[in-house]
Amino acid sequence: MNKPTLYLETTVPSYLAARPSRDIVIQAHQQITWDWWKSCKENYEVYISEIVLKEIAGGDQKVAKKRHTFVKDLEILDLSEDVYQLARDLAVFLRLPKRAEMDALHLSFAVEYELDYLLTWNCAHLANGAIIRRLKKFESDHTRFVPVIVTPEELMIGGYENEMD
Repeated sequence: MNKPTLYLETTVPSYLAARPSRDIVIQAHQQITWDWWKSCKENYEVYISEIVLKEIAGGDQKVAKKRHTFVKDLEILDLSEDVYQLARDLAVFLRLPKRAEMDALHLSFAVEYELDYLLTWNCAHLANGAIIRRLKKFESDHTRFVPVIVTPEELMIGGYENEMD
């Protein structure tokens, strides 16, 4: 049986590489991310994109190098004109602000490659009820497959064994 496919958005390796936060909510997200990484990651075919590589390379170089260690063995999806165009279309359809252009690109990779999940902690522009509701309309209007957008916590609840059809 094939494993479900998953696009790993930048926030996940960022949480894995970050120093423990003093903010209790972020601290909980960091721990959940570690727990998912150690106990659930192997249940999925995990993909990243050139955009993830670009984003994790920024900032403090010591931390950037640490972020890269988490993704170095993952398959990288090709950035095509179709992915770019879909990102532009999604940004308009979802009414995303200009600052969320990269978020639209992450989403377009998962849609274009028809991956089962998009894993993120970005609850402003991706794992957001209003966005997900609009995406369902996009999926219907454009007859395009849209991935399930989830946080690591959501993929841990219920266990992988309940995932399989």
